[in-house]
Amino acid sequence: MGEGQAYQKQAKAYQNPAVPQKNRMANLKQAKRSATQDESPPQSEYEKKKQTFITRTIWSLVMIAGFFTAMFSGHLYVIAIVTAIQIVSFKEVIAIANVPSRAKNLRFTRSLNWYFLGTTMYFLYGESVIYYFKHIVLVDKVLLPFATHHRFISFMLYVIGFVFFVASLQKGHYRFQFTQFAWTHMALYLIVVQAHFIMNNIFEGMIWFFLPASLVITNDIFAYICGIAFGRTQLIKLSPKKTVEGFVGAWICTIIFGFAMTNVLMRYKYFICPVNDFGANFFTGLSCTPNPVFIPHVYHVPSFLTTLPLPAVLRIPSVVHIAPMQFHILIFATFASLIAPFGGFFASGLKRTFKVKDFGESIPGHGGITDRMDCQFIMGFFAFMYYSSFIAVHKTSVGGVIESAIQGLDGDEMLEVVRGLSKHLVNQGVVGDDVLACLNGVMNGRRR
Repeated sequence: MGEGQAYQKQAKAYQNPAVPQKNRMANLKQAKRSATQDESPPQSEYEKKKQTFITRTIWSLVMIAGFFTAMFSGHLYVIAIVTAIQIVSFKEVIAIANVPSRAKNLRFTRSLNWYFLGTTMYFLYGESVIYYFKHIVLVDKVLLPFATHHRFISFMLYVIGFVFFVASLQKGHYRFQFTQFAWTHMALYLIVVQAHFIMNNIFEGMIWFFLPASLVITNDIFAYICGIAFGRTQLIKLSPKKTVEGFVGAWICTIIFGFAMTNVLMRYKYFICPVNDFGANFFTGLSCTPNPVFIPHVYHVPSFLTTLPLPAVLRIPSVVHIAPMQFHILIFATFASLIAPFGGFFASGLKRTFKVKDFGESIPGHGGITDRMDCQFIMGFFAFMYYSSFIAVHKTSVGGVIESAIQGLDGDEMLEVVRGLSKHLVNQGVVGDDVLACLNGVMNGRRR
């Protein structure tokens, strides 16, 4: 039967008074849609690729604009983005291993996945908040018990989920349920735990978040460009389009980009200062004493290089001023180029295992969030570990002093500390004598 005949038949059915009015209207609309769709010519392969390219480009620009808007608006907005990314990525990774027909017949299968996610986020976010904001959390009457017993509370929350999982085991579904349990914990480690360290990078300074992320993106772009231009030798079977030439070319380009970008970011305290004001943005800035790694040092160039017979414009100076961070960025760029791509290869192997093209359809034209973040998680993890080991300046903080006092001193000893600090501040001219006199009055009143 032709499409025109089918439509005419539906139109006649519309005239039939035996069919309810609502159903007749729905049938007629459906017939119109079917006739329109079938009459339109099928898209050619070129048209499909063109449409995909346009969609991909538009959403790439939208994501870039959103990312920079959030980054310049303040740290809280970037934290919100990272939180959303880890939740959606967790959902996508859990979904590819799920069997809906079985999950429907089992209690708590999906609920436990989300429960373990919430428990893990509570533990990790709590650790970060307590570490970076001790001076606020530990002096608050309501938050103090949650802060001092945070790890025990987190552990008990996990135990509750564990007990519910064991109680929900059903005969005939053991393999599926234990597979889901293991898969959930793998997703928590690969996504949520690594995203936690990316969050810590934001607290330490925006540069430790933005620079690693931009290095991965730059490497991905230049790997594509160099692969098209020079690619001949296949790099790895998991990603047949990856070439050795593209891999090496992207490494060189990423180092050049990293050196240049670091030189720009070091000039702004908004990027290099740890978070001390969540209300700050790029235009208001932050204030801090810069980490020594951002301060240029004088380096003497070996004489055999300065005496080379080169033209005046290429002659090497005997002394150069370079910040140590510009040496560190060589390590960051190398990791982003040679190691981080294996996060993408791992994700490709995972998708091949479950025979799916993408982790999801969260971003039109790009697939899922996980498809775009597979290299970022391991890069952010590396950035935090490298920063903590070789760059961070470990010194006593206000929060650390408060924590030591609360956990190790009683009330009278704390007052002695406060009086001693007050006396020091009076001698330095920071506060007046009336502050010390008031404090002495309070302490004498307690002794009576």
